[in-house]
Amino acid sequence: MWTLDELVDRVEDALSAEYSGAPNGRVRGIPDRRAVRWYSTIGLVDRPSGTRGRTALYGPRHLMQLVAIKRRQAEGHLLADIQVELSGADDETLAAVARVPPALLEIDGPYQDEPAAPRPRFWADRPAPPTTGAPPATAAASTAAPSTAAPSTAASSTAAPAAPSGRAGTRAGAVRLGGGAMLVLPGTPTDDDLAAIAAAAAPLLRTLAGRGLLTEENTEIGSPS
Repeated sequence: MWTLDELVDRVEDALSAEYSGAPNGRVRGIPDRRAVRWYSTIGLVDRPSGTRGRTALYGPRHLMQLVAIKRRQAEGHLLADIQVELSGADDETLAAVARVPPALLEIDGPYQDEPAAPRPRFWADRPAPPTTGAPPATAAASTAAPSTAAPSTAASSTAAPAAPSGRAGTRAGAVRLGGGAMLVLPGTPTDDDLAAIAAAAAPLLRTLAGRGLLTEENTEIGSPS
């Protein structure tokens, strides 16, 4: 398998033979590292097949996905339309669109491309049954011994102010899903969170694109290409 830099180099080699570049000047001709990670976030490119230490590794399917995306962009297709066509496409479909030279698909070294573990379909799980509620506050209060201690003026004057409501230390985060769609979150997602969000969002994006609810302008400007 290949590192991310090696994968990007192979994409450039695969496109060098017959690639005129994207017709829109705002679309990058050859994907960089940031663009590859973005495509993975929105479900156009699979997650890495494995790791070598802390280095993510990629294989032939990732190469075909990236080259297929760029070939479709060179034909003038919008990223939202490419998502509808290629998200979850099988290897045969990707090979027909990408037309990658067979020599570039060969794996160097002892590493082999292993299928990524299936992503959990958390959105399809049934909700957990409701738990038994705690006794009403009035009942609990009636059994508690009454307090006879008077409030301490000194203590109240030196007490720290109450903490504000909400989660301390969290910062609002937004995940661009492509086509102008954006998911706003109360916290900052991790890479694993982004991968799960991308898998869950792919069917929604296909539906939105089919109904014409995604925008060309936001697709080109709001996301890397």
